[in-house]
Amino acid sequence: MAAPQKLPTPEIVSALVGATVTRVEQLSGGASSATFAVDAVTADGAAWPLILQCAATGSVPEGGLPRADQARLQQRAFERGLPVAEVVRVLTPEDGLGEAYVMARLPGEALAPKWLKLPEYAAARAAMTRQCAEVLARLHQLPISVADGLALPSGSTAQSLDRMFTNYRRFVVDSPVFDLAFAWLRERVADRPPTDIVHGDFRSGNFLVAPEGLVAVLDWELAHLGDGHEDLGWLCCNSWRFGVWDKPVGGFGERDELYAAYEAAGGGPVDRERAAFWEVFGTLKWGIACLQLGDDHVSGRLRNVERAAIGRRVSEVELDLMYLFKFGSV
Repeated sequence: MAAPQKLPTPEIVSALVGATVTRVEQLSGGASSATFAVDAVTADGAAWPLILQCAATGSVPEGGLPRADQARLQQRAFERGLPVAEVVRVLTPEDGLGEAYVMARLPGEALAPKWLKLPEYAAARAAMTRQCAEVLARLHQLPISVADGLALPSGSTAQSLDRMFTNYRRFVVDSPVFDLAFAWLRERVADRPPTDIVHGDFRSGNFLVAPEGLVAVLDWELAHLGDGHEDLGWLCCNSWRFGVWDKPVGGFGERDELYAAYEAAGGGPVDRERAAFWEVFGTLKWGIACLQLGDDHVSGRLRNVERAAIGRRVSEVELDLMYLFKFGSV
């Protein structure tokens, strides 16, 4: 598992948060982050559960959202009532842990295969489609000025497609299915300017879930300015259903319910064809991310079993794309 520049010991984290830290434990997590559970105790003896999240390699890849700006956007979302963890401290280079920040640790289950399948989360699954729609509607209603001063990537839909193609070509890999997907998208792309703050990775696996439903939205590192339909399409990609393939919304819901709840919450009318475009875009985007992670391992840039395993999933994405082209949905 990847780690930040130096090990965050209890002594180091105590100095960062100004409290006594009794435990720092690395958690399993995404390929781009090293995440640590921190048990702290305040001066008055109260338990203070925290999360320390660091960039896996110590720094964010070129073109990514710097962790400091990710934390600031998350905090601005928190201040506007969105379900996210409150940010406690944004680290500086002098702290020696690379790009990182500390936030509150909230109760709930983050592992999607658990809350998607265990019986004790049945009520959560029944509520999640509406809850996710409401969160996205509130996020996309925020004025873009909320992101002022932050290095959020931005660009039109066509520019996003061009950037993804450039990224694909640098791996010098020829996938006929990926080539077909780019051609399919180019035939349908509309050059819309960015109008919304987009989470960019809004999906099962990035939700904290309690038995009654959604607690918090995690991992804002792919946030950018773009088209809110992108979040709707990404949530429906087959990879984020974790085997519950017949529930297209994250493994727990139906598209029509999602779109209706989004509109009812003030998110604006949903263009079904536009959402389908972004579902194909997102599926292809995940396939190229699999290429990236596999290349990280094979090139020796960051040897990691998790990256190697995800790299092998390119073929799964190719199957999903072919199914989308033939049947219109997965």
